[in-house]
Amino acid sequence: GVLGDQPFATVSAIRYGHTFGFIGFFIVQPPYRRKGYGTQIWNAALRHLEGRNIGLDGVPAQQENYGKSGFAFAHRNVRYEGTGGGEPPRDAETVELSGLPFEAVASYDRPFFPEDRSSFIKSWITQPDCTALGVLRDGTLAGYGVMRACRSGYKIGPLFADSPELAETLFLALKSSAGTNEPVYLDIPEANPAAVSLATRHNMHVVFETARMYKGERPDTPLHRVLGVTSFEVG
Repeated sequence: GVLGDQPFATVSAIRYGHTFGFIGFFIVQPPYRRKGYGTQIWNAALRHLEGRNIGLDGVPAQQENYGKSGFAFAHRNVRYEGTGGGEPPRDAETVELSGLPFEAVASYDRPFFPEDRSSFIKSWITQPDCTALGVLRDGTLAGYGVMRACRSGYKIGPLFADSPELAETLFLALKSSAGTNEPVYLDIPEANPAAVSLATRHNMHVVFETARMYKGERPDTPLHRVLGVTSFEVG
């Protein structure tokens, strides 16, 4: 949203494959709210994703408004904050994702998202200032995680694994590469008790939450293997 040459509002609407989309970055500067500008860019985002199931992570205060556009609540996502550092686990099967065939990473990721997003994942795990690790069992990828630099500290996401123990191995390996006093964030689906336990066990505390909502059928995501959401903004 722009008035003259002054940007004052944003929204993103990403098409994944042919059936899914995700809305994020919906922000209007306070002086321009309640004037209909947000509605205009919101409707533009919906038009861009017309005919698709659409997901978003919205702050609880906006849940009712999203419901008016046909979005239904799926579960809470909660952001935890902790600190980096610590000793990495001595696990010979924790490897850099860059050392694995990309097809193995894309194949492992596929059940966690409603559409193929291999082109996105290829960029996500090689973005600047990130650490991307996998954990193997019997030579097969059994989990992976990415930690990326933020404006303040680092954020881990996604964190997917076949068991809570493997997720913790990845979590410890990732956060050990951040400075001891650096903030580290983990966005978890509250519906997964193992994810909540992981965060609280490592002295992380809640700083933010969202409502995951869908305009269409709720995807059959294996939340018991999701211990870190990829992103509130892009899914």
